[in-house]
Amino acid sequence: MSIAALIAWIVTAGGGFVLLGTWLARGGTRDSRLPSPVVFGHFAVAAAGLVLWIVYLVADTDMLAWIAFALLIVVALLGFAMFARWLPTYRARATATGGPAERSFPVVVVGAHGLVAVVTVVLVLLAAVAS
Repeated sequence: MSIAALIAWIVTAGGGFVLLGTWLARGGTRDSRLPSPVVFGHFAVAAAGLVLWIVYLVADTDMLAWIAFALLIVVALLGFAMFARWLPTYRARATATGGPAERSFPVVVVGAHGLVAVVTVVLVLLAAVAS
């Protein structure tokens, strides 16, 4: 279960890198409905949690699994906040040109990132409970 959670977390991070790269390349820090502190906070806490999960896998200390899970909850909340702000931009995408940087997010990547993120949260919780 712990290794499955790691794999899911890495896949989720890959999608996140695509979205972050797209956002930065399209001028997200200048033109976006997504606040930069939320975007970079989501990235930083997710990266810290992933590193902590890897340390947990090596050290096999139960408390690390629970701390990683708590960080993952923070990441999920930030992700939901960004998703809620992105939805109106996506809906307006078909009728407008230009607009905020997140308008160019690939919808498939957004959906896959969110779906695998939910799987990651569940797997990390199950692994923490089993430890």
